[in-house]
Amino acid sequence: MSQSEDKTIAEGVMKALGRVIEPDFKKDLVTLGMIEDLIVKDGNVVFTVILTTPACPLKEEIKKACLSALSSVAGIASVDIRMTARTTGGGAREGKAAIDGVKNVIAVSSGKGGVGKSTTAVNLSIALSRLGARVGILDSDVYGPNIPMMLGVSTLPKQINNRWFPPKMHDIPVMSMAFMAPPGAPLIWRGPMLHGIITQFIRDVEWGELDYLVVDMPPGTGDAQLSLAQLVPVTGAVIVTTPQEVALSDSRRGLAMFQKVNVPILGIVENMSSFHCPHCHHETPIFSTGGGEHAAAELKVPFLGRIPIDLAIREAGDSGRPIGLAHPESPLSEAYLKIAGNIASRISILNSEFQPITLGNLAQAT
Repeated sequence: MSQSEDKTIAEGVMKALGRVIEPDFKKDLVTLGMIEDLIVKDGNVVFTVILTTPACPLKEEIKKACLSALSSVAGIASVDIRMTARTTGGGAREGKAAIDGVKNVIAVSSGKGGVGKSTTAVNLSIALSRLGARVGILDSDVYGPNIPMMLGVSTLPKQINNRWFPPKMHDIPVMSMAFMAPPGAPLIWRGPMLHGIITQFIRDVEWGELDYLVVDMPPGTGDAQLSLAQLVPVTGAVIVTTPQEVALSDSRRGLAMFQKVNVPILGIVENMSSFHCPHCHHETPIFSTGGGEHAAAELKVPFLGRIPIDLAIREAGDSGRPIGLAHPESPLSEAYLKIAGNIASRISILNSEFQPITLGNLAQAT
């Protein structure tokens, strides 16, 4: 096949890919600059699709759409589509300095305690990591720091030249007040002390290169939430709730607090939505059901998904091996993966409002 024939095929490939619409951004892949390194040799087509996050839940859908579009291009002998990602970040906003190496900060919060916020933060971190993202987790719940236990972290952070190097578990760097205080010792701190330790965790820790830093917030609407919002450009907040009205009422207040400090709401997760009996398989809505979805609709924010009550989640957390690792193929793990994908998509859309999506070079190579 001649070079001119390969060039004609390359032009046809780009024209066809210009008809493939990215589902989140509602624009075609070529306009978005998501096609890179196109090579056509003897009719064999190779190119890379650059996604905005490795945790993109639509990865396979986009690949299938590309293959379908290219089926109408004459002369193609074979197609090799390589999928990769360059995670977008919102950058510094409102004069706040970003954390070195960290592209996005996700605050996981709840209006009240006891709704499974920390469990959700841990399992979403694992899910984002399983989807291919580089993830860290900051336990900012200084009064009840339990993230290290839930992840099975047994080593302490190292301090070198006033910089903290957090331990890693499951390839996720972890920083927590649990490393600093004797086990079981209560922390009786006023606001300025809390602000100081959160500042240290953010500015004095070598997080490395992360797509997402998941921050487990204390319950409620207090100093820790305000400190985080004041210190760094928080990409968005995830609100965790249970379906009963008292939890939803508190969640609405938590959501309103983030809105007042200009932190976007990524969405609501409904935890403990129902109990599935492992013996008779009957479903019992112990705390009611559907409340999180109704609240999301009422407050005009995305509903990210629901997690049922299940003994396996508690056992996995207590053992230091979260459900996504202990039972990766289970429906529970799939639920967390789906929610993580929804969060990643939502972040990509929000970031596009601050920085244009221009991922690829659009150059045609033959």
